[in-house]
Amino acid sequence: MSKGQEKHQKRANELMMLGKDLARRAHSRCELCSAMGVSLRAYEVLPVPPVPDIDKIVFICGVCYEQIENPKLMDTNHWHCLTSAVWSTTPAVQVVAVRVLKRLIDHESWAEDLYDQLYLEPDIQCWISNA
Repeated sequence: MSKGQEKHQKRANELMMLGKDLARRAHSRCELCSAMGVSLRAYEVLPVPPVPDIDKIVFICGVCYEQIENPKLMDTNHWHCLTSAVWSTTPAVQVVAVRVLKRLIDHESWAEDLYDQLYLEPDIQCWISNA
C-alpha cells in the first residue's frame, strides 16, 4: 500500500471512530437537511485539522455531500433546508450551511433574504471565510 493510501485509510479510520458520537449529536439525521433513514457520512469542514475533531465535522447525507462537493449538481429546492440549518447551535453545521447559502445568493432570492437575516458570531464569520 502506498503512503498516500495508508494516510487516507488512517484518516478514514479516525473519522469512523467518531461515528457514534456524531450520530448521537445529530440524532441520526443529516445535520443540514434533517434526512432520516439514510446513510450518513462524516464531512470535515475546511480548514481540516491535523487530527479529526468532532467539532470540525458535520454528519450529512449523500445528497448534501454530492451537492457540496459538486456545485454544478446543486438542486436549489433541496437547500431550502438551510432556513433551519443556518441557526444550528453546532458551529460546524452553521459554517457549512452558510457557505452553501452563499453559493445560492446570486441565483435565489430566498437565499439572499435568509443571509441578510443572519447574525454570525465573529469566530464563525472567520471560520466561514477561511475555507
